[in-house]
Amino acid sequence: MSADVSKLRIKIFADGADRSSLLKLANDSLISGLTTNPSLMRKAGVADYRAFCRDILQHIQEKPISFEVLADDFEEMRRQALTLLGMGENVYVKIPITNCERQSSVPLIHELAHKGVKINVTAMLTLGQVVQACDALKGGASSIISVFAGRIADTGTDPVPIMRAASEICKAADSKIELLWASSRELYNVVEAEQAGCDIITMTTDLLKKLPQLGKNLEQLSLETVQMFKRDADAAGYTL
Repeated sequence: MSADVSKLRIKIFADGADRSSLLKLANDSLISGLTTNPSLMRKAGVADYRAFCRDILQHIQEKPISFEVLADDFEEMRRQALTLLGMGENVYVKIPITNCERQSSVPLIHELAHKGVKINVTAMLTLGQVVQACDALKGGASSIISVFAGRIADTGTDPVPIMRAASEICKAADSKIELLWASSRELYNVVEAEQAGCDIITMTTDLLKKLPQLGKNLEQLSLETVQMFKRDADAAGYTL
């Protein structure tokens, strides 16, 4: 990795559900934790959710890893959260800020956090949600607030001011609450996230592969781009 990567203060969490990739990344000193979700698991072909979680936790026991509840009913969410909690001390339980009916998960988040469950509040996009989540988590177990900066950007809205404000809210609420920049779209997001004061950023395997380019000389990158075009043209046998 380049020297610029080693200077990063922000923690990098690998985001995915491919078993072999997760196990490999868990042993990478650059990776501080891991996250996944049901959509990623389905895409990766995971058939048995509980078995997948148990299997991964057999191998990953030191670094934090987030698994999400599957229910939309709060009573069932509570049961599933406690089930996940029992699988490993390094588990953070992902609970969405609302259910599918837009009913707030804040009361459940407060209850579980103050029972010692490490919560990762997920699917958050507004500062109002950040305030609510921080109020619920304050004084409880160590927790993560995942704001989907990439999805904010997908609407044409600059996520940086929102993330900067969210960082201030989290820091003022409780030192045990960490802000996570979620749904990264490009390598530059790691720079933006660090400058905004985020504690963590999630990155997919494809983005992690680009990390060695951080801080790369642009003249050199220009040359390598020209060389790539020439190499591909020659390999294809193109003529004019």
